Amino acid sequence: GFRVARYMSPHITEYRERITCNDAFFDESIYIAAGNELYAYTSALSAPNSDAYRALCAVSEDAAPEPTFFELLTLYYFLCARTAQCTALAVETGMGGRLDPTNIVHSRATILTGIEFEHTDMLGDTITKIAREKAGIIKEGCPVIVAEQPYSGAYLQFTKTAAEKHAPCYYFPETAVLSQLNVNREGSSWQLEFTADGFFSEPLELHIPLVGEVQALNTSLAVLAVKRAFPEISAAVVQNAVQRVLLPARFERISLKPLVVVDGAHTDISVRLCAETWQRLYGKGGVLIFGCAQGKDAAAMAHHLVSLFSKIIITTPGTYKVSEPEKVCEIFTESAAGTDTSVIFIKETAAGIQTALDIALADGLPVLGLGSFYLAAEIRSYLAS
Repeated sequence: GFRVARYMSPHITEYRERITCNDAFFDESIYIAAGNELYAYTSALSAPNSDAYRALCAVSEDAAPEPTFFELLTLYYFLCARTAQCTALAVETGMGGRLDPTNIVHSRATILTGIEFEHTDMLGDTITKIAREKAGIIKEGCPVIVAEQPYSGAYLQFTKTAAEKHAPCYYFPETAVLSQLNVNREGSSWQLEFTADGFFSEPLELHIPLVGEVQALNTSLAVLAVKRAFPEISAAVVQNAVQRVLLPARFERISLKPLVVVDGAHTDISVRLCAETWQRLYGKGGVLIFGCAQGKDAAAMAHHLVSLFSKIIITTPGTYKVSEPEKVCEIFTESAAGTDTSVIFIKETAAGIQTALDIALADGLPVLGLGSFYLAAEIRSYLAS
């Protein structure tokens, strides 16, 4: 019954995916009206006599610093939500949390997923430093749902911050139990039982059209959060809602002949989970097309992947972010040494995709596109053209 404005990134096919309402795009009139309001505001920022300029100077040590692209996009999202008179917001942080422009909201519930070593140049070079930045979204008295953490330092930082903010903290392993998980090529089903007070009294039977244990875990976190945010919500509403959840480039099957799956995983743990799902559903010996942005741990990802594929094509993950495909190819080649896996370097993305498809068709093999949401977007676009 809510009109929900959702903010997330990155987009896969087009930019409007980042700013949506109830799983659909806003009406074009909303985007236009909010865009005009944003334009008027940013124009005022450059006028020293304007109220907007004076307000910005009052809260900044610098004289009216230029807003970043993501700050403007975030403001645009809030303007769209206000223009459309939305009654609830689902907001994903961009990077970190403490200094993220999304962090102006006082949420009804906050979710912290598993923390890894990522964006270390901006967030810090230890798990504790990264977790401290992420914990910045915890608000005074606001319930926080914390996923099981692969590093104890993150768990300790989250619980410490929650205690300091008097925020009820629900650590997933101590709050709910996920059991009877069944993952197949069409989706994932499981039972979610609650072991803490304040949730559902009976276990929920849940099914989503998303593939993988990690998607079941993330959905379970969302269920916990929405129940804390809106205690009156019923089990039937939750069960019906999750059945309609669709997220592109999350182990998404986009073609049957040849069979092609794309996934935006680009970290050590997310790639490991994707590789485990792939092996369970499609076995070994397929074709991998891989590309990742600069700064990602290509060696860790290669470790999980080289034994699963007979052919690996390394390419550029689109042009949106800086990448070093030659260096990535060297890493994968070294990792595949002594195995039967062939590593092929094709810098031009479209040519790399076509080569993967040609090999798959000729040999009757499935294809996995992995390493970047931007590569997933390129593959989806190429197959749709």
